[in-house]
Amino acid sequence: MNILVIGSGGREHAICWALKKSPRVDKLYCAPGNGGISTIAKCVNIDAVDIDGIVRFSKDNAIDFVMVAPEEPLSRGLVDALESAGIRAFGPRKDAAVIESSKIFSKNLMKKYSIPTAEYETFTDADSAKAYIREKGAPIVIKADGLALGKGVTVAMDLETALQAVDEMMLDRKFGDGGGRVVIEEYMTGPEVTVLAFTDGKTIVPMLSSQDHKRAFTGDLGPNTGGMGAFCPSPNYTDDIAEICMSTIFRPTVDALANEGRVFKGVLYFGLMLTPSGPRVIEYNCRFGDPETQAVVSMLKTDLLDIFEAVVDERLSEIDIEWRDGASCCVVMASGGYPEKYDKGFTISGLDDVPGDITVFHAGTAKSGADFITNGGRILGVTAIGESLTSAAKRAYEGVACIAFEKAHYRTDIGV
Repeated sequence: MNILVIGSGGREHAICWALKKSPRVDKLYCAPGNGGISTIAKCVNIDAVDIDGIVRFSKDNAIDFVMVAPEEPLSRGLVDALESAGIRAFGPRKDAAVIESSKIFSKNLMKKYSIPTAEYETFTDADSAKAYIREKGAPIVIKADGLALGKGVTVAMDLETALQAVDEMMLDRKFGDGGGRVVIEEYMTGPEVTVLAFTDGKTIVPMLSSQDHKRAFTGDLGPNTGGMGAFCPSPNYTDDIAEICMSTIFRPTVDALANEGRVFKGVLYFGLMLTPSGPRVIEYNCRFGDPETQAVVSMLKTDLLDIFEAVVDERLSEIDIEWRDGASCCVVMASGGYPEKYDKGFTISGLDDVPGDITVFHAGTAKSGADFITNGGRILGVTAIGESLTSAAKRAYEGVACIAFEKAHYRTDIGV
C-alpha cells in the first residue's frame, strides 16, 4: 500500500516510524514532514491545510490510505474531502472534529450528556468575562474557544494573570479568531492523565495511559507549552479508574457524538483530571497528542496500519491490540525561548552518538546538506523504553546527553 501521513511534528515522525514497520507499506510519504521524517519517508512540500493540494497529490500518486494527524486539517474537513475523492482516510470528519476545534461545543456536549467536567461559563465579551472572574476569584482557568496549538489555556493562580489572559485572548487576539470566545472554568485539583483511544464510532479501545508535562521549566514552572515530555503508562491510572472512565466518560462521549449525528472515527484524546470526587474531563482532542504519541506508540506491538484500517472499516472490535510491558519516557529538547520567541537554524550534533535502543523523534528539524538543523520550537523527542518508568527516564536522559545544539532547552524532571 502507498501511505500518506499529514503533518510535520514529532507525533508524525512517531506515526511514520510505526507505519514503516508494517510489511504492507510499500511507499510512505509525509506532507510536509521534517528533517527526521525524510530519513524514513518521502517528504512532499504540501502544507497540512492545503486540502486541494493533498487530494490532488493523493490521486496523482496512487495513494491508498491517508493518515491525517494534526487538528487543523481535520477541523477544516480534509478527511471529508479525501473520502469524497474516493481515498480512504484516517481521522474524524469535520463535524466530529469540532469536539476539539470548539471548546464551547465540547463543554456544552458534556453538560447535555452529564459527562463529568469542570463547571464553566462561556463569554463573547471581554468585560463580561472579567466581571465573572472577579466574582469567582482565583485560581481559575481561561481557555480560548478555538484551536491554539495547545497553548490556548491559562491556569491563573491570581486575578491579575486571569484578567490579563482575557485581554490577550479576546482583545489582543493572541490566538487569532480562536480567542474571540472564551470558556472560563473552575480550577480542578488532582493528577492529570491522558488517555488516547481508538474508536470506529462504535467500539472504543483505549491505549495505554500517559502523562504530559505542559509547563516549560523543571518543577512545573513557567508558561504552558505544547508539551515538554511525556511518559507511559501513568501510575495514577489504575484498573478501577479505567473502568470508571469507560462507563462515565469514554463510552458516553462516543455515544453522545453519534447521537448528535457526528460519528467519530479516529483517535479521541481524553485529557483527564483525577479529582478527589472522581475523574473529570479537562479537554478533548480529535487526534493523537504530542508528545504523548511518541511515548505511547513506542509501546505498541500491533501493526499500526492494521489498527488504522480497522477503524476506517468500522471493524475495530475484530482485532486485538497488544502492548509491551514496562514503561516509556519521551524528553523534549526545545529551542531556548520556547514557547515564546526563539531562533532557528542551529546545527544539531550528536545524533549518531545516541545508542540504538533509544529513539529520537524529530519535530522542528530540517536538513541542511548532511546536517540536521533546528527549525521550530520543539526540536526533538528523545524516547526510551525500560522495565520501569525510572529506568525508561534514566535511559531517555542518557540519550539527551549525547545531543547538542545552541540554546538547547529541556526539563530535567520528565518521568522523574
